[in-house]
Amino acid sequence: MSVCGVMAFATVITSAQSHAGETSGPKLLVANQGDRDLSIIDVAAGKQIAAVPDQGITGHEVATSPDGKTAYLPIYGNTGVGKVGSDGQVIDVIDIPTHTLVHTIDFGHGVRPHCPVYDKNSGMLYVTTELDKTVSIIDPKTLKIVGSVPTGQEQSHMLAISRDGSRGYTANVGPGTVSVLDMKARKTLAIIPISANTQRIAISRDDKMVFTADQTKPQLAVIDTATNKLKTWIALPHVAYGTAPTLDGRWLLVTQRDNKQLIVVDLKSLKVVKTIDVPAGPSEILINPDGKTAYASCSNTKQIAVIDLATWTVKGTMEAGAGDDGMAWAR
Repeated sequence: MSVCGVMAFATVITSAQSHAGETSGPKLLVANQGDRDLSIIDVAAGKQIAAVPDQGITGHEVATSPDGKTAYLPIYGNTGVGKVGSDGQVIDVIDIPTHTLVHTIDFGHGVRPHCPVYDKNSGMLYVTTELDKTVSIIDPKTLKIVGSVPTGQEQSHMLAISRDGSRGYTANVGPGTVSVLDMKARKTLAIIPISANTQRIAISRDDKMVFTADQTKPQLAVIDTATNKLKTWIALPHVAYGTAPTLDGRWLLVTQRDNKQLIVVDLKSLKVVKTIDVPAGPSEILINPDGKTAYASCSNTKQIAVIDLATWTVKGTMEAGAGDDGMAWAR
């Protein structure tokens, strides 16, 4: 796969918000599907300070560089996974401090790029490219596509990578499978059947378990990474969606979009121990690097729920955009 073009831009944000009074503290970035933009939220102030427009329809997920200066926003298309619609073929590259679009990476054909993951081990940016049945590899220094890893499946939507960067795992929505990838050798190691339909994916802090949500039943699949086989199911109150482990490795947070709740799973017992009420449409979860707070994007309400991980309570909300979904942290 080659880069069709890397185009330089100097697009200034069109929102009414400006740089005036902006702090240098950490930022939460949120991809807003409905508004076709990227929210930049000052977490200390608890408010949005900018909204950077997409250069297409529309970004679903976002990743940031380790230095917190650059955001990568794949433009997926105007529809959901597996549905008829437009096929995105670019990634917006955004300068976070200036809130400007500075480059566009063009795949040259429709690939529906979706989930970006920046791997600090290799220094590469991995992005799921569904229509090519691959995970594409991008060099952030040159902004060129330098290779790909085949997934062997349709609709490889979300990606999780092991801490050492050696293994990748994709949730293949329509096939209802998980692909296990050797990221260094760039090959598929295994394809694990899960259900008729699965969504989202996460890996435990010790890299021993991978989690993905069955979309046909209220249960969460647990994959043993040592054997690349389904280990067990975690019974849930309702059908799940996004997942994220806490930084101490003890808990797994799970979103339930249909009943406005987060579930807390004890990763020792693999049982549900708590539920937390949040605004409507919880989709994705992101853990603050301090390990004390989690954020849940609630796409039906334009809100980000802020969860205190010590008390398991919602301590507030922050406004984002319509259809807020994927999130990333910028220090």
